[in-house]
This record gives sequence, C-alpha cells and structure tokens, in this order.
Amino acid sequence: MQDLRNLLEPLGLDALYITRPENVRYLSGFPHPEDAQVLLSHEGAFLLTDPRYPEAERESRIPAKVLRREEKEGLFQGLRGRVGFEAEHLPYAALERLRELSPAEWVPTKGVVERLRLKKTPEEVAAIRKAQALAEEALAHALSLLKPGTAEREVAFELEFFLRRRGAEGVAFPPIVASGVRGALPHAGASEKPLRAGELVTLDLGAKVAGYHSDMTRTFALGQVEGELKTAFQAVLAALERALEALRPGRTGKEVDALAREELGRYGLDRYFVHSLGHGVGLAVHEGPSLSPYTEDVLEPGMVVTVEPGVYLPGLGGVRIEELVLITEDGFELLSRFPRGWQEV
Repeated sequence: MQDLRNLLEPLGLDALYITRPENVRYLSGFPHPEDAQVLLSHEGAFLLTDPRYPEAERESRIPAKVLRREEKEGLFQGLRGRVGFEAEHLPYAALERLRELSPAEWVPTKGVVERLRLKKTPEEVAAIRKAQALAEEALAHALSLLKPGTAEREVAFELEFFLRRRGAEGVAFPPIVASGVRGALPHAGASEKPLRAGELVTLDLGAKVAGYHSDMTRTFALGQVEGELKTAFQAVLAALERALEALRPGRTGKEVDALAREELGRYGLDRYFVHSLGHGVGLAVHEGPSLSPYTEDVLEPGMVVTVEPGVYLPGLGGVRIEELVLITEDGFELLSRFPRGWQEV
C-alpha cells in the first residue's frame, strides 16, 4: 500500500476514492469488489462495503469498514481537501451525490491503480497460469463436440460448465464459438447455428481463478478445408510467430503490432485484420498494456499480454490464433501451451 500512498502527493491529492472493481480487488483482495470501494488517504487505506458482507473484515487484506448507507454518507461528509475519483468508472450521478455530501474538491483521475497492475507479481502470475491451464483442459474437452450438427451454443455451454466443475470462479468472458461465415465476426457470440463439415470454427475462451483471467483462441478445421481459408490460417500463424519473435522488454506494443500486420501484408490480407494485436490480462481480461497501432506502451518484465492476430473474410469465414505470454527479463514465456497449428477435427 505504501507505493499507492506515495502517488497521492505528486497528484496533489489528500485522498483517492477507488470504485473500479478490478482496482478494489487488487488493493484489498476482497472477492466481491463489485459491492465495495477503497478509500485511500495519507493515513492508510480502507475497504468500504455494506452489511451484506460481514465477512469483509476477514476476507480483506486491508482494514474493512462494514457501513450502513447513513454511516457511509457520514464518512464522506467528513472528507476535506482534494479527493480523487476514478473518472472512467464513477457514474456522473454518483459523483454529484458525493459533491452534495462532501465539502471536498472532487478531482478526476485516470489510470492511477491501473499503472500498478501492469506488472504482475509471482503470485498473480501463478493465478493466471492456473486459469490458463483450466482453459486448456476445457478446450481439449470441447474438441469431442466439434462435429457436424452440434450447435455453437452447445459448445459454449459445455466450456463454461466444464470450467466451473473444475473449480474456476467462472469464465473470463462468454466463450466465443464462431463457425463458417460467422467466423468473420471477431466477437461473435455463440449461436444456434450448427457446425458443418468443410468450415472453420474459432473458439476464444478463458477461465477466472482468484480474480485473475486467462485468454486464448484456436481455430480448427471441421474436416477438409482448402482455398482462401487455409491460406488465411497460414497467414495468421506466420503473423503470430513473427510477433512472438519480437517480444522482449523495451519493445513497444505498436512495434510488435506493426510486425504482425507486415507479415499479413505478405499474403495480401493485412486489411482484413481489424483489431489490435493484443492486450494485457490480469484482474481484467482486457487491461494494459496494449499492442496496438495507437499506443506507445512499452513492454516490461512481469507483464502478461495476449498476441492474437486474425483475418476476417466477410461472407467466407475467419481465423484467429491467440497466445498468452509473460514478458521476462530476456524475452517471453509462453503461458498457453495448446497446439496452435492446423488441426482437422
């Protein structure tokens, strides 16, 4: 907590009110962060929650205050000076209520706790490893369902049930199962569409363990698939491997993204890559740093990122392959181990 307290003075703040659930869990370890906040001052940090969670004092790493509504409002009434709030998360109506209650000056902040979350501790990496291992078990289990006639939604349901049976808190996000022409939709939700022979099917999934997420994607062929779709797969695989070769501390996400796009360009497919190359993974499934044409985020040891090039051909289908990677002192470690090459199921 000392590191975060040291951030208050450079920001000119007397306190910081933290409401984003991922940040609340990061600072407190409290497993119900959606119903809690952290109030940080030069004197220390406190978890704030309500009487539904009498166990908060036991489950939080920092002192917890279980407060009724009027008690919480009384706490805010006592605040003075400049109090920061998370401008990208706190709703405007909630901010207006705080201003009514408190004589403090409420100051918008951005990325204060998120910057601390960029580099993972060994304990955080261990949780991500466990989440990734569970996701790979689930994917291996789901392969038996990838056959003509099975609905996409049935595969997605089985992935989620398997993860929960194996002890995950849940899925990192609703699993993506996109087959045939729906594979051209990068974030297609699983539908009632049945799988068909001669199609590609993309599965994007992750697990959640102790609040931490994993994220991976594989694309499979349902029987024999040739032509443009197989070429697209080869291009995406080449782009992925080109990007992985470039991962090391000091590189920017923008540089790595550009290398993947350059490789896709060799196949004439770069214009069909419509999203960023990757993102950080931790308490949020999408967090910093970003591997994107639009950011200058620099890779550092301890960061966990995805690398996920894709090609999406409207009316035909799509391919995405996504690896989960830990940046190390001299390069990277692949956290995802599931085979990534061409597989016919």
